[in-house]
Amino acid sequence: MNEPIKDPHALSCADDYDPNSMAVDKAREVIARFLTPVTAIERVHVRAALGRVLAADVISPLDVPAHDNSAMDGYAVRFADLKSDGDAVLRVTGTAFAGAPFARELKAGEAVRIMTGGVVPRGADTIVMQEHVKAGESRVTVGGGHRKGQNLRRAGEDLKAGAAALKRGLRMRPAEIGLAASLGIPELEVYRKLRVAFFSTGDELVSIGTVPKEGQIFDSNRYTIHGMLERLGCEAMDMGVVRDDPKLLEEAFAQAADAADVVITSGGVSVGEADFVKELLNKLGEVVFWKIAMKPGRPLAYGRVGGAHFFGLPGNPVSVMVTFYQFVRDALLKLAGEEPAQPVPSFKVPCTSALKKAPGRTEFQRGILTRGVDGQLSVRVTGEQGSGILRSMSEANCFIILSTDQGNVTPGTLVDVQVMEGIV
Repeated sequence: MNEPIKDPHALSCADDYDPNSMAVDKAREVIARFLTPVTAIERVHVRAALGRVLAADVISPLDVPAHDNSAMDGYAVRFADLKSDGDAVLRVTGTAFAGAPFARELKAGEAVRIMTGGVVPRGADTIVMQEHVKAGESRVTVGGGHRKGQNLRRAGEDLKAGAAALKRGLRMRPAEIGLAASLGIPELEVYRKLRVAFFSTGDELVSIGTVPKEGQIFDSNRYTIHGMLERLGCEAMDMGVVRDDPKLLEEAFAQAADAADVVITSGGVSVGEADFVKELLNKLGEVVFWKIAMKPGRPLAYGRVGGAHFFGLPGNPVSVMVTFYQFVRDALLKLAGEEPAQPVPSFKVPCTSALKKAPGRTEFQRGILTRGVDGQLSVRVTGEQGSGILRSMSEANCFIILSTDQGNVTPGTLVDVQVMEGIV
């Protein structure tokens, strides 16, 4: 059973906005008010934790490193045996390999050949790099200018036993998987996967594997949504295409809300259809807003259906992806327990294309970010920016974000870009 919105009635209290044309930043702020992360916890093998969100701190059971060890190949010595302004000749009495320590304590006038990662012998307090000595058959000559404790990594320097190695709310990447394994931790507590049900609406849509009749098109939106959900680590529940029939739509909404934490639809929220969708959703839940001052993706609905969050995305393929990246992604990360659920950062680069833009709404044009022979980054548009041209998303590697007040852009103007790869 899904975990409902903490206070579903609070949705109706969000009255400090214009539901007919909400600004992008305001819409993000409104959505964030109602996001309550999942709380159910699963215990999984460390290898199965990739992409999952930690439900508890991972406490280190040992010091890292476990022993004083060498950061370099060289010689372990006693600093007291070295001279500040001359050569010291030391007798080499053994070798310390990683995993095979030198057995006894280092005595005055002695040195031990040591490899990177080797345990520092008892009595030694300094590592001299092999490049800084003159080695003989059983002697080593060390010049002056060394510092006590150099090239030596102390036990617990990276992590103390009992300290939090990984924090709750962290999404596990390969580096975190490796860190947990380096501590000998076989299993981790993670939040259960966020369950997201999605379907497309429209009599003109057909699924792959069927033959479209005149006037029908293949439904691509469910496949892009499924891909974006998979990359976010969600449990994606594809409910197919639902026809424009009030009874069928009501059944689909009820079924989705009963099974999932979030319900996503594509289509059915444009100007001509929104009143019907709002009426249906108000029967089953609430609608907070349904239009955004943005392009593409102006018809975007957010609210709840039953105990589930609801995102009604536009029907055009590009609009689906833009609104998902700009609104749904961050909400899903927060609901999945990720802390902090960071938005994808943007940065400024010169635009080599001339862009047409009327003030009054935020635009997300599809761009290609490249590095020139001079090493400097620049961006250009992919070409035609129609909301039905999915190829513009395939060719793009970033969004060119033009603010509400921005007008036309001339070549060379600095613009905000947001890299797509790694967003989900």
